[in-house]
Amino acid sequence: MRTNRWLLAAALIVTAGIAAAQPLPPGKWWQRPEVIQKLGLTAEQQQKLDDVFRAAADELIDARADVEKAQVALRGELERPQLRRNDIRAIATRLSDARAKLFERELMMLVDMRGVLNDSQWQRMRKQLDRMEERRPGQQGGRRPPG
Repeated sequence: MRTNRWLLAAALIVTAGIAAAQPLPPGKWWQRPEVIQKLGLTAEQQQKLDDVFRAAADELIDARADVEKAQVALRGELERPQLRRNDIRAIATRLSDARAKLFERELMMLVDMRGVLNDSQWQRMRKQLDRMEERRPGQQGGRRPPG
């Protein structure tokens, strides 16, 4: 029972951390003409953002693969006729660690990208992200807390 509480607490912490982080639009958003115009991105900034993305790409691919592998392993373990608590616990820990590593890498990429933008550009980006979040289906209450 104590382990279940620990896993639940860890899941809540990771979920809260993900919700608190400012997500970026999918893909190479800095190459989209409408984003370039709205933010006033320079060619140098676009190149720096591309460099940040390329530097993180391999690690992100590996981290996402580690999460997916652990999810598949956990599903497989949970489908067994006889559940093996210790194996499930070990896989759950591996999954939690993989998710944390992915979150950290995504966050550091965001920090690096944020460093390329000036304060005005970042504020415009945040406003755009808030609008996108409000339009996302399935969101309760729409807006996230400022941060």
